[in-house]
Amino acid sequence: MIDSTKEFSLEEFETTAELLIPRDPLQRVIGQDEAIKIAKMAARQRRHLLLVGPPGTGKSMIAQALALHLPAPSEEIRVVHNPQNPERPLVEVKTREEVQHEEMELLSAQGVEMDPSKVPPHVAEKLGYRCPKCGAYSTPNEPVCPKCGSPKISSPTSMGPFGDIFGAIGAAFGIASFPPRVTTTVREHGVEKIIVYESAGDKIRVLDEKMLERRRTIEKKKPYKVIVPIKRNPFVMATGASETELLGDVRHDPYGGHPQLGTPPYKRVVPGAIHEAHQGVLFIDEITHLGPLQRSILTAMQEKKFPIAGRNPQSAGASVRVDDVPCNFILVAACNIQDLPNILSPLRSRVVGEGYEVLVKTTMPDTPENRAKYAQFVAQEIAMDGRIPHATRDAVIAIIEEGHRRAKVIDGEKGLTLRLREMGGLVRAAGDLAVMNGDSYIERRHVEAALKIAKPVEEQISERYGSYQAGMAKDISQAQKDMVYNYWNENDLSGYQ
Repeated sequence: MIDSTKEFSLEEFETTAELLIPRDPLQRVIGQDEAIKIAKMAARQRRHLLLVGPPGTGKSMIAQALALHLPAPSEEIRVVHNPQNPERPLVEVKTREEVQHEEMELLSAQGVEMDPSKVPPHVAEKLGYRCPKCGAYSTPNEPVCPKCGSPKISSPTSMGPFGDIFGAIGAAFGIASFPPRVTTTVREHGVEKIIVYESAGDKIRVLDEKMLERRRTIEKKKPYKVIVPIKRNPFVMATGASETELLGDVRHDPYGGHPQLGTPPYKRVVPGAIHEAHQGVLFIDEITHLGPLQRSILTAMQEKKFPIAGRNPQSAGASVRVDDVPCNFILVAACNIQDLPNILSPLRSRVVGEGYEVLVKTTMPDTPENRAKYAQFVAQEIAMDGRIPHATRDAVIAIIEEGHRRAKVIDGEKGLTLRLREMGGLVRAAGDLAVMNGDSYIERRHVEAALKIAKPVEEQISERYGSYQAGMAKDISQAQKDMVYNYWNENDLSGYQ
């Protein structure tokens, strides 16, 4: 196997199956050495990044790889019930150590799960695990004993003189009346101790006095909802997000958060992408499509916190607001060159002041080293697709030749194109042809055939009609021709013939 992170030549392999794909995602980005260098600095120093360039040049790959170079998140964000003012829940930030300590406390208060046959028979009967008639064991979800067919009501007398009748009727309709827990006392060394038995699915959970005390301590704490857990993906993509997805919201409650009927406000709080990206990367491709929401991104970047409030004025959540929710993220934004004027000026200023702007490359020199990188790219595309075979060296050379042609045609430069998304489409098309032909590898002939079927539709129109404009003129209806103004002026129609 050949380590593609080290220097090698095309003559050293027969197929791309021999190439090892780099583990570091940043090393999988081809031809963007300067951008990768800056991305590594941004990850280490927590700087913002604006990537500018055409689609398919690796901007999103750089953003995802940057996130993997960040340390794991160390804070959990919770929304805590505020009994004095339920409409204004509080924010609580817990460190990793505090979260782990609470998890240990919960485990220590969970009790010991036992097989129902190991607990006292009368306890198993009360909880619905043991049939009082035949002594067979089954789960409380079965109100009728599967062995003898009798209702598993443990104490008919506790329901009055007609308890057995009600129990049989309830069992017939699948209604169980088993309590969730049974409290008993035991004597150890002359001292009475309380033992609680709880239903726990197929098992019975047993809690002693120490465990009960720990549970009471935990229950005394204010109720809360975790909105950003400690274990999370540090990469959050907010491309195309709506206002609620980006900034958070409060769900509607038809009962208006009524204490008995409704859902408490703190349980209805939903975090936005800016909050989920706390201590991670917030990636926004085509950032100009956010429009006015760019101002909210700017505020979050400046303050490193942003409130969550109900955004529908007709909703019961409109009166709920959670202030100072942390959102300390690294912004990685991307856009095309023509969209630069539409980025909010203060937002760009913030990026420049606390980060970097990078113009990604569209071509790279046609050198033996970069040709080897192209071979690595082909191997990566095949591995990511998972449905096409590996490529021979001759097929890789054919793809390199096409990359050289596109660099000259599209960008007017000598070298290899870095518009690799389209090149990835070529690899997949060639792979699909190999699969359909039943061939073991992608060969040059598959690449050459794929070049004919994987052309952009504009190029297909130009080949068929002579030009894109002539194709448009051929495809319009008579009604469109008679219109004073359509997609073009009627005076110009003759020019398209």
